[in-house]
Amino acid sequence: MIQISQIKLPCGSDGGPGSVSHPQLEAKIRKLLRLPKGHRIQSFRIVRHSVDARHKPELYDIYSVLLTTDLNEKQEGALVRSLKNKDICVKNPKTYVFPEPSENALRLSCRPLIAGSGPAGLFCAYLLAVSGYRPLVLERGLAMEERVAAVERLWQDGTLDPSGNAQFGEGGAGTFSDGKLNSNVKDHSGRTDFVLQTFVKFGAPPDILYEFHPHIGTDILRGVVVRMREEIIRLGGEFLFETKAGALVTENGALCGVHVLTKDGDKVIPAKVLVLATGHSARDTIRTLYAQKVPMEQKAFAVGVRVSHPQQLINQQQYGIRDQAALAKKHLPACSYKLVTHASSGRGVYSFCMCPGGYIVNASSEPGRLAVNGMSDYARDSRRANSAIVVTVGAEEFGSGDTLAGLVFQEKLEESAFQAGGGRVPVQSYKDFRDRADTKLQKADDQKLCIKGQAVFAPVHRILPESLHQDIVEGMETFDRMIPGFTGEETYVCGVESRTSSPVRILRDENMESMVPGLYPCGEGAGYAGGITSAAVDGIKTAEAVARRWRPMENRGNR
Repeated sequence: MIQISQIKLPCGSDGGPGSVSHPQLEAKIRKLLRLPKGHRIQSFRIVRHSVDARHKPELYDIYSVLLTTDLNEKQEGALVRSLKNKDICVKNPKTYVFPEPSENALRLSCRPLIAGSGPAGLFCAYLLAVSGYRPLVLERGLAMEERVAAVERLWQDGTLDPSGNAQFGEGGAGTFSDGKLNSNVKDHSGRTDFVLQTFVKFGAPPDILYEFHPHIGTDILRGVVVRMREEIIRLGGEFLFETKAGALVTENGALCGVHVLTKDGDKVIPAKVLVLATGHSARDTIRTLYAQKVPMEQKAFAVGVRVSHPQQLINQQQYGIRDQAALAKKHLPACSYKLVTHASSGRGVYSFCMCPGGYIVNASSEPGRLAVNGMSDYARDSRRANSAIVVTVGAEEFGSGDTLAGLVFQEKLEESAFQAGGGRVPVQSYKDFRDRADTKLQKADDQKLCIKGQAVFAPVHRILPESLHQDIVEGMETFDRMIPGFTGEETYVCGVESRTSSPVRILRDENMESMVPGLYPCGEGAGYAGGITSAAVDGIKTAEAVARRWRPMENRGNR
């Protein structure tokens, strides 16, 4: 196959990447390829699409395509060499293959357990189910339909369900986020493509396979997660909701069972394998394992506030286009941004989890503590954009090198946020936040501000320590020079953005296993991922590690 990169067309001139046909793109491909007379292109597909806005308002669609011709492999190689174009090469895409158990793999006497049904746990369970392991998934939260209803109640009247919220429940924390699928993981095994292809197989839009910033959206992701669960069950897997993994049971230092807490009480499930994919908010689980001396270490993470702007402002500054109709004509989505700078303290300040056309959401999961996140539907069609503006914190800010010091720091910030807004999402104009003005408590228009959850104007500046507040202000002022209007009258901040990643890392070896044999720390909660795609890839790697060491149990009727 031949790949052609950096194909440039005026934005929207070919109907956009989602069109059924691409006559201008096809004509450009033919011109670049210069096939010998009598030969033809058999098919092509878009493998990457991005928008070049460096010379706005002149915008360009940039494509990479993968194509087949009626030339044989040797002829294609000769053609590519003759073109002497660095953007044209022979490419054979890597197809992901799940490994077979090794020759000395042991036979499981019971089903592998997976704690957590977020992307790490879900993909681990899916691959093990496909390979005949019949995994048992333990999810402390609610199944999707009940979970969505519980989250809606929190947003409408402030009623928090510890079992069903934006952090806990089927699909994990990513289910109530922007649904972004970009990843910084360097992967040459085909795992990342497999994740995207699997999402499409279960109902995600095909454009995630080629968009430079792939995005499902929370509304579509929910259905994808449910269909994956249904397929895992069809393959012999099982899900137990409202079932929280607790203390480990060991024999001679190795895992032999897990205490689980259900609505009906505590019981022990036998286990030779436990994949720990509980997510970054399972603080009680972390404390339980820490008390059992499961090796873990303190990990730096980022905290800050979520900043909200009119989407039109971001579109105007990034695209040079403000009018929604003009954007639609060019097939342009709501525009995003990615900003990085350094404060005078030396700390990095950066945007995180930017949600174009999205919502700020109450993402709390514990009574008396409040955290916010960002969320978008697939259409990204709300009036406002939001992003976390955060700084990285570590032992210096925690005031201790203790393993759980970051977790405690995180909890204190969330308690301050809860107190600032009286349990509602605290909002403040950027100007008052910058000037540390005492904003009086009064109801905020959550619909106008595109906030999911009850909101109140409150002194957000009091939530963060002074040094972190100052760093964020310095960063915001720098970002205003990059995107004029970034600190304008229509800019608001909400707090607190505290769950960017796990505050600990549960240690594992090169075989993905803890020092407790049979325990496999996995995903974002264990400190090995940061986002939906990287967590899913880590779940795949963990499934591979389980398969290398263990064979499926023989007696299919035995739990």
